[in-house]
Formats: sequence, C-alpha cells, structure tokens
Amino acid sequence: MSSHHIVKEKQEPALYIDELGNFNEEYLGQLLEWSPTLLVNGENYEKIFSLGLKVDVLVNGSNQEVQEDTRIVQGPVDALMVAINFLYEQKYPAVNVITRKFDLEKFAGFEDKINIVVFTERAKHYPIKSGFSVWKPSGSQFLIHGNRYLEVTNLMQNEEEVFEVVNDGFVEFTFSGQPIFISEPL
Repeated sequence: MSSHHIVKEKQEPALYIDELGNFNEEYLGQLLEWSPTLLVNGENYEKIFSLGLKVDVLVNGSNQEVQEDTRIVQGPVDALMVAINFLYEQKYPAVNVITRKFDLEKFAGFEDKINIVVFTERAKHYPIKSGFSVWKPSGSQFLIHGNRYLEVTNLMQNEEEVFEVVNDGFVEFTFSGQPIFISEPL
C-alpha cells in the first residue's frame, strides 16, 4: 500500500529565493520537499534553472527566456518587496525566504501580513509575538534583534544580543508592542 500526500495549493509556505549564495543544498531540498510555489529573483534565475528546479514565478526578471508556465512579476522596488507583496496579494499565508544577509529593516513591516521565515547560510530568522514559547535543549542559542525591553525565561544572555538556553525545556519571550525578530543557528 502506498501513501500519497495531497498538498492543497498554498497549504505549504511558498519559497522565495532572493540570493542563493552558498546556501546548504540539503536545507534547500528540505524547503522544496512539499513542492511549494517557487519564486526566484531574476538575478538568480539562471543558477536556479541550472539546478533543474521548476520556477513558478520570476520576480523582476529582465528579458530572460523562462520555463513554460513561469509567471513573470515586475515591480518598481526591490525584488524581495515585490515577491512578498505578490504573495500577500495572492493570499499566501506563509513564505520561506533564502537570502545571503538578514536585514531587519527589509523584513520589518511584513510580519503582520504574512508568516515569514528568512534563511541565510548559517541561521533562520523569524518574527515572534509576545508569549511565544518553544522547547529547546540546553545550549541552544537565540539572537534577539532590535533594542527593546523583554522578559525571557530559561535564557541567559552571554553576548550583547545572544541568549543561550540554560536547561532543557521551554523558553518564553514576553514583551510589549509589535512582533520582534529572533534568529537561531542552522
């Protein structure tokens, strides 16, 4: 008896590749495992195409020959903004983004519109709301972005923005105001 998974459109987070850089191919494979809608920055299209991946949406691509059924989306701003706004307008609930560098200013403001997780070569970055809690083994690390007052449980600050889990168990973040971004090493 075989098992078949039926994935409804938009049930899995879309994947937007802004800059692939030296991103780990195993992690890329995991992000592609459930065949998400794949969006690619026009500047990276050739590299992604050479990997044999089917691109669903080309963002800010210039006169490139594209695969059959690839939609082209152009915008007056940075490809990242165009991609996320496109996904929001298409009612995607979530997106994974691969880029070389996490720039808080680029992603702040989207956390209310769409669930977003940003992957760089060494870390994953995502917004959390006050009361966020997650189980982690001791020694796990978090980087907390932005200067704001917050309360944490089961975490000890060991560098300016780096917090380490003290004991195996739940970690909780409490603060007021807008969601904040945290990062974890991959």
